Amino acid sequence: MASTEQCREALEQLSRNLAGSGGDVRKAATLDRSLSCRLPDLDLTFTGRLQEGTLTDITQTPGPPPTKAEIRLTMTSDDLVALVSGHLSFAPAWATGRVKLEAGLRDLLRLKSLL
Repeated sequence: MASTEQCREALEQLSRNLAGSGGDVRKAATLDRSLSCRLPDLDLTFTGRLQEGTLTDITQTPGPPPTKAEIRLTMTSDDLVALVSGHLSFAPAWATGRVKLEAGLRDLLRLKSLL
């Protein structure tokens, strides 16, 4: 099980990755949406904002998210670290249920280029 600090670093790395991306990925990442990443194995939720191609205002709270974010991810702490490091591909992880993604239909369509 990854530590809370490893998960926070993974989210910060994801933010840096998004900020440095181009093309369709950059276009998809320019959404302005609230985001939550629930890690049930740590009983922890990270929340923040996806805006201007980066994740901002990343905070952590114990348990489930305090409010319903517009984009919601659920996965284990190890899967979060593996996804960001490139050791796990999002599409197969999502298809097999290791990663759960919930968002509005328009957001899902726009986010598909990130997958």
